[in-house]
Amino acid sequence: MSGSNLRWLPEDADPRELANLTADDDGDAALLADFARLTDAALRQKQDVERGRFIAETTLVVKRALAAGYRPRSFFLAEKHLPDLEEELTAWPDVPVFVGSERALERIAGFHLHRGGLASFWRKPLPSVGELASRAPSRSRVAILDGLVDHTNVGACFRSAAAMGVDAVLVTPDCADPLYRRAIRVSMGTVFQVPWTRLAAWPSGVEELQAEGYVVAGMTLGAGSITLDELVAQDHDRLALVFGNEGHGLSAATEAALDRRVIIPMMAGVDSLNVAASSAVAFYATR
Repeated sequence: MSGSNLRWLPEDADPRELANLTADDDGDAALLADFARLTDAALRQKQDVERGRFIAETTLVVKRALAAGYRPRSFFLAEKHLPDLEEELTAWPDVPVFVGSERALERIAGFHLHRGGLASFWRKPLPSVGELASRAPSRSRVAILDGLVDHTNVGACFRSAAAMGVDAVLVTPDCADPLYRRAIRVSMGTVFQVPWTRLAAWPSGVEELQAEGYVVAGMTLGAGSITLDELVAQDHDRLALVFGNEGHGLSAATEAALDRRVIIPMMAGVDSLNVAASSAVAFYATR
């Protein structure tokens, strides 16, 4: 690895100066600003999407993003982690690598980086629902995350989808960003492996899936629900599984658009599972 792309950070790096930079600024400072105020979730969710960027955390996740073809803007890591990414950094000789002590990195990012390095990446254009459907096999499953607000749940759903061979994930307009740092980390980078896109409208987007031959089944306690075992027994060639918001579940409008309402039978007085757990159960049962 050449040292020409290494940028050594001073111990007294001031994150307040970086916070005032915009997407139109040039140079190393603007690139370093990608890593400032990472703990400000509300700010980062808005800015990262608007600027077409995302942050990958941990060396494993950084490697998976690169392997999936995402283009890096810059890297941000402690000196001791340089060997962990030597091959990847060598492959991108023109991309700045910001290196510093753990204290300097923490001053800028706002938290202690104990899981390895970070990297800033450019997002890719999202495909349409039709494009995803055309790439899917004749027998396929997709998951729809309807209004999930917790990034941990979004990441966990993606990890289960990858593990159980789900062909694609669709997120509704009000669902949390799958490329937010925490969601990516919880998914262990599997968000880069599972094809996904954001629906333009919901629940009217159900019609587009139905036109592609999908039976749309929502996980709900609503009236008229069949059990998950009964859904599996119906053996649909194309199945879309919908998982609702952590607090109120599926909306009445969404339930009205479904082809099937599905319930996972509970014991011991438990009425439902966390959405991440229920998605894992449903993905496994319909594998």
